[in-house]
Amino acid sequence: MSETPPNTLQYRFDGPEDAPVLILGPSLGTTWHMWDRQVPELTKQWRVFRFDLPGHGGAPAHPADSVTELTARLLATLDALGVQRFGYAGCALGGAVGIELALRHPERLASLALVAASPRFGTADEFRQRGVVVRTNGLDPIARTAPDRWFTGGFAAAQPAITEWAVQMVRTTDPGCYIAACEALAAFDVRAELGRVGVPTLVLVGSDDQVTGPAEARTLVAGIPDARLAVVPGASHLVPVEQPAAVTDLLVHHFSTAWQQPFDTGQTALPATPAAPVPVPVAVAVPAAPPQPAPVAEIAPAAVAVRPPGQGGRYETGLKIRREVLGDAHVDGVLARTDEFSGDFQEFVTRYAWGEIWDRPGLDRRTRSCITLTALIAGGHLEDLAAHTRAALRNGLTPDEIREVLLQAAVYCGLPAANSAFRVAQRVIREETTPAG
Repeated sequence: MSETPPNTLQYRFDGPEDAPVLILGPSLGTTWHMWDRQVPELTKQWRVFRFDLPGHGGAPAHPADSVTELTARLLATLDALGVQRFGYAGCALGGAVGIELALRHPERLASLALVAASPRFGTADEFRQRGVVVRTNGLDPIARTAPDRWFTGGFAAAQPAITEWAVQMVRTTDPGCYIAACEALAAFDVRAELGRVGVPTLVLVGSDDQVTGPAEARTLVAGIPDARLAVVPGASHLVPVEQPAAVTDLLVHHFSTAWQQPFDTGQTALPATPAAPVPVPVAVAVPAAPPQPAPVAEIAPAAVAVRPPGQGGRYETGLKIRREVLGDAHVDGVLARTDEFSGDFQEFVTRYAWGEIWDRPGLDRRTRSCITLTALIAGGHLEDLAAHTRAALRNGLTPDEIREVLLQAAVYCGLPAANSAFRVAQRVIREETTPAG
């Protein structure tokens, strides 16, 4: 166990001190205990290092709102321990950290396994709205629906103790750190960079994963030059928990046969061996479903989406901020309606309003949202008020704070204007803060 300064992560070691280090990274809302069933076998060959995300599993609540920041904290932790080179397996958000390591710090990685991972996790809008829901309702709604996202129905029904463990694990997470982790996933997009991942990579996914499923896994395999795909039948998102034996066997095989020599050959590492197809062992059958034959690991073609080149400068900055504040769906809708007549105006709005004014350091985004809501109420711009009420929630204002802005505006903008504004804001807040499902 560890005492945790703000720039590092809570961690634990298992296994022999003189063995090569293998790191296991957790998913959003989980703790290092999600890997408990893999540790006994892995520690026969490796010194296993597990860490908790900020505010998870009792770790100090020092939020990190980007994958880059989480990776930097992991490396700072390892540097303090004298660990320079390691293998890495990460699930979901932990997998994003693994990709970041491979892209920015390839000299540290000997081998990589990405479990239930993706080069882009859903859409930024989805994760930012989840942050709005947590900020408004706390983590209980997310916790109650976690088993539906993480496990197949048969497993959840047959394993009530594990299902309750999952709910409590999310429920006891720090809300601010959970929201920051959602921001990290919202901003993560490495689709255009996968070709630069140079470490041997196993991409492992549950056949029934509805969060980051086989399609996302095939995108990773198609983009990473030295990657192989393993699909585990009868498993959903938390495949290490649902099919522990299958996952353990796959990890042991991968890290035993695809451990890359260090750049500095004077360092100690397991010998590299020629890459070979990764066989998927027969997974433990889910109680509610008959046993399925295990598929052979495969590499399937997949298209990797690449962002089109932007216009550079203030326009690119403005487009990024506009998407972060208003959401991809809103901005995509506006741009889709843009034609030759309105194109110059939209370019002006993006470059000047968003790339200049919203990017100024003098006010934070919460304050800018308060000012914008008031100005829109005064001008009677109800359509834009709806969009900016959503933006205010994404920028961190609570429904109670938005109500106070509207009450303040009622005094100075007039009761009829505020009455209309309350109707718009009430509808938007209800839509944005009602948990899905």
